[in-house]
Amino acid sequence: MTDKNTIARLTVDLGERSYDILVGERLIGSAGQLIRPFLRQNRTFIITDENVAKHHLAELEAAFSAEAITCKSLILESGEQTKSFAQLERVIDFLLENKIDRKSTLIAFGGGVIGDLAGFAAAVVMRGIDFIQIPTTLLSQVDSSVGGKTGINTPRGKNLVGSFHQPRLVIADTSTLQTLPHRELLAGYAEVVKYGLINDPGFFNWLEENGQKVVAGDIQAQNRAVITSCQAKASIVAMDERESGARGLLNLGHTFGHALEAEAGYNGSLLHGEAISIGMVMAHDLSAQLGLCSPEDALTVRSHFDKIGLPTEASYVSSNALKGKPLESSRLLEHMSRDKKASDGHLTFVMTKGIGQAYLDSTVDMIAVTRFLEERVTR
Repeated sequence: MTDKNTIARLTVDLGERSYDILVGERLIGSAGQLIRPFLRQNRTFIITDENVAKHHLAELEAAFSAEAITCKSLILESGEQTKSFAQLERVIDFLLENKIDRKSTLIAFGGGVIGDLAGFAAAVVMRGIDFIQIPTTLLSQVDSSVGGKTGINTPRGKNLVGSFHQPRLVIADTSTLQTLPHRELLAGYAEVVKYGLINDPGFFNWLEENGQKVVAGDIQAQNRAVITSCQAKASIVAMDERESGARGLLNLGHTFGHALEAEAGYNGSLLHGEAISIGMVMAHDLSAQLGLCSPEDALTVRSHFDKIGLPTEASYVSSNALKGKPLESSRLLEHMSRDKKASDGHLTFVMTKGIGQAYLDSTVDMIAVTRFLEERVTR
């Protein structure tokens, strides 16, 4: 049984659709107790992946059984390629085959891929059922499990098919980070840094001092990083649930990063957080080039990611995802034009006036962006 005093409880304030984020250690063993108040019946369906199932599924199923909560589990392949129409159909068929009904609850148990896919399935099956997020990666705990964005990828771009569907509860068990491969932990760290770079320079300064502890597995540092990140995201989502304004700031680095992911082909050779690390460096470099922020601030951001061990150059994609084939700026621009934030042919970029001073800008000169990309992909 988990000591409730060890659980940090944050709230995403969305009126009647508000929900809590619970952050703490060893929460999976108490998951049955924690979710019981949110169930409309004692039937649940767990969607997870092979890696998470190997380490944690038995404990979760035992926790449900202890509270007389029945569950059926579907184990999917790990990796970004699972966010697809084919796997969405597989999840929905599993739910229907097992006679899900509108009072059932779906449990998304895994990283961002599982959370996005299972959340989207919950949004559309039976015209919408309840779901609960139990994120198991740093990236999903600090970002994708909070805010109700769900969806899948297509060959034409990332997250272009999806829905806003808020969970009933988020349970972030930071103990699961101890079984996370180091590369996955690093990738999640990129999204942690994002919150400092958007509007919290004090948090960025803390990460300058403690980031190495976070990626080295220090549980106290990880808890603080997750709690601070969730507080930041909960605040922004409460202001702008459907990304009509301030929530767009959470896309810092993502316009560039998503284009790099699309070019890499979602095959695991480039992780989301790696792409976003490169993208945030590019966003700061472009801002410096356009005279919006100082070159010193852009260099500080680059140096931080370098020091942590995350990629900062687009050449990383050529070397690791494209097997030495050079990137083409025209293809990146084509991917960017399909970005969800594009409107009437115009792209909105998250630019910055300095560390912790990000803002939305729909007036960025695309000729300057084109020149910037041409310079970047030839490095």
